[in-house]
Amino acid sequence: MCQNHGVAYIKPGVVEVQSIEYPKLAIGDRMCHHGVILQIVSTNICGSDQHMVRGRTTAPAGLVLGHEITGLVIEAGRDVEFVKEGDLVSVPFNIACGRCRNCKVGQTGICLNVNPARPGAAYGYVDMGGWVGGQAEYVMVPYADFNLLKFPDKDQAMAKIRDLTLLSDIFPTGYHGAVTAGVGPGSIVYVAGAGPVGLACAASCHLLGAAVVIVGDMIPERLEQAKSFGCEIVDLRKDTPLADQIAEIIGVPEVDCAVDCVGFEARGHGSDAGTERPATVLNAIMSVTRAGGALGIPGLYVTGDPGAADDAAKEGSLSIRIGLGWAKSHSFYTGQCPVMKYHRQLMNAILYDKIQIAKAVNVEVISLDKAPKGYQDFDKGAAKKFVIDPHGMIPN
Repeated sequence: MCQNHGVAYIKPGVVEVQSIEYPKLAIGDRMCHHGVILQIVSTNICGSDQHMVRGRTTAPAGLVLGHEITGLVIEAGRDVEFVKEGDLVSVPFNIACGRCRNCKVGQTGICLNVNPARPGAAYGYVDMGGWVGGQAEYVMVPYADFNLLKFPDKDQAMAKIRDLTLLSDIFPTGYHGAVTAGVGPGSIVYVAGAGPVGLACAASCHLLGAAVVIVGDMIPERLEQAKSFGCEIVDLRKDTPLADQIAEIIGVPEVDCAVDCVGFEARGHGSDAGTERPATVLNAIMSVTRAGGALGIPGLYVTGDPGAADDAAKEGSLSIRIGLGWAKSHSFYTGQCPVMKYHRQLMNAILYDKIQIAKAVNVEVISLDKAPKGYQDFDKGAAKKFVIDPHGMIPN
């Protein structure tokens, strides 16, 4: 039997690489004939993982992390017809059955059959069905024919694997934020947050034809990364109000649309930048988006936050100015990205050199044993997207 190792959440601030069970084609006591076992080629550290590792969710100790997975099929169940052993595939972080009413209309982020607690499931994530995560050497993927995106040419894909590894979550999520905000040719857009999802969103805005992409953050290195591929930037540590900083760039204090790529661990702006204010970004993007504009909200908001500063926020209740959004006729788009809605098109954009997404988000490849340090560096605000290579398969 092959050995398997994975990155496990131990307690707030601590993850460890542990020996874990080698995956089986089974869901509990039931055989999973529609599943496959993957040898992981690449798996990424996500900002959503950091929420758990910081102790800001109800994640249990021992949870094997990782929902951004790319791998080689090494075993396929008897009912898998179209995916074969040896195929190199991207795994959407949404686990979806392909059979329920939501899956049938493309809402794979809220599949009704893969999580007994609520709609929607993901690998290695709290309250998302108990599925084992993919920051490991091997993982089991159910409903393989429906979920997996096969790369058409393995050699071509391995040459671009740093970009293609981002198809499992971060690139489609950033793109989804831009699409739901209504970004298109000539748009002027504000992206809140220059972490990996914010950078992926900013790059997606360029891909969609935006005229001006303004990125706001508090970490200079992340702002410089956004600036490196043509974004305008605003430093949210400054006392100058966001609207005034936007006006300095485009002449008016508002944008066509905005995207929240921060989520519930947001901090205040200006002199309040050192204090957590979970509704800050939502209120800020309403204030700077024109009347009739749309707000994409791929930033994560949770129903349970044990580390929140007040009792309301611990239950996901935030003081947002919904009256302002209503008065301006804003459209709000929330929830998980339905990865399968976009990943094939974005794969083609990568393969045909329409975007260099790994360069935009500053991918750094690390080995599995370096994952704990990757988590520490990410938490300190490193302007990088850490990609774990468990088997040393990614070319230099």
